[in-house]
Amino acid sequence: MASFKRSIKKVVKAAVYPIYERRLSERVDRAKVPQHVGVILDGNRRWARNSGAESEIGHAAGARKIVELLEWCEEFNIPHVTLWLLSTDNLSRSEREVSLLLEIIDRTVGELAVRQKWKMNLVGALDVLPADVQERLTHACETTQDIAGVTVNVAIGYGGRREIADAVKSLLTEHATQGKSLIEVAEMLTPDHIAEHLYTKGLPDPDLVIRTSGEQRLGGFLLWQSVHSEFYFCEAYWPDFRRIDFLRALRAFAQRSRRFGT
Repeated sequence: MASFKRSIKKVVKAAVYPIYERRLSERVDRAKVPQHVGVILDGNRRWARNSGAESEIGHAAGARKIVELLEWCEEFNIPHVTLWLLSTDNLSRSEREVSLLLEIIDRTVGELAVRQKWKMNLVGALDVLPADVQERLTHACETTQDIAGVTVNVAIGYGGRREIADAVKSLLTEHATQGKSLIEVAEMLTPDHIAEHLYTKGLPDPDLVIRTSGEQRLGGFLLWQSVHSEFYFCEAYWPDFRRIDFLRALRAFAQRSRRFGT
């Protein structure tokens, strides 16, 4: 009897979800969609653990979900997306897991580039990656620079504190080559000067940041850029993230009154 009830529940859900998804899509205010969405793709390992699989299976499932997300963004004319694929903290995991994760990321970025649908940029401290991986990732993204589609920032070896520190170092180095002293730099320094040296320089800050897996924290993602962002936390692990979840995030964003710190 219990098995029969579960089967009926699955049938009902399969029938109802498409109707709900269509209605939800119709109710999203397309005049109020974000222009830049940042996504923390969290929960791959827990998804795999719940399935009784190794962590790399979860990472691979999460990688496959990325194409769906980008197609949803295209559907709603969202021009900029930033995906956090690998944090600097992730590199402290076991050598085997890091190696497998880098392999999956390397392959995923290459496959996205081959599609020639999205302009891709690398965001992060690439020097923390193996030289051969750096080279392949850089080459893959370079092949997409003339594409006019959605701009996709792939954050690899990324940490918010590291980004700000690197920006300050870059700024100081630039002015030092011009013969300026630290005191001179300090006197002219503004937030805009630092922003010009961030990994995301030239791109708009994210309007909406989505994090999956139920965790309600940024974890260092776009610390500088997200000062005025709206946040949406989703319970689903990243491999289970559905179009319905994305639509709910867009709906929540459109319903909020953005104050930009005022």
